[in-house]
Formats: sequence, C-alpha cells, structure tokens
Amino acid sequence: MEFNSFAEFIAMGKHGLYIWLSYGITAVIIAVNVVQPILRRRRLMKEQAQRLRREKHNAPSA
Repeated sequence: MEFNSFAEFIAMGKHGLYIWLSYGITAVIIAVNVVQPILRRRRLMKEQAQRLRREKHNAPSA
C-alpha cells in the first residue's frame, strides 16, 4: 500500500481509527504485562523484608 501524504497514512484508507486503536490497545497490554510482574516483585520483597524485621524483633533472646 502506498500513501501520498502522512494524513493518508494516518487515515489508512478510512480504517485508521480501528488500526491505530488496535495498535494502542496492544501496546497497553504489553506494557501492563511487563510492568505488573516488576511491581509485584517489589511488593513481595518489601513484605518479606517487613516480615523478617518483625520476626527478628519478636524473637526471644537467648
């Protein structure tokens, strides 16, 4: 497919809305799939550190 201008490229033969919307949704889904595990790992590490500090603090002295 050949386009004579950038506006024609964006319009994609009157299908631009659907094409660019699907690209946008795909990009959002990929971004969520990359960011979500990172955030979960950070939260898990923080929770584990808090648990470890709590256990250390409450441990009986020998």
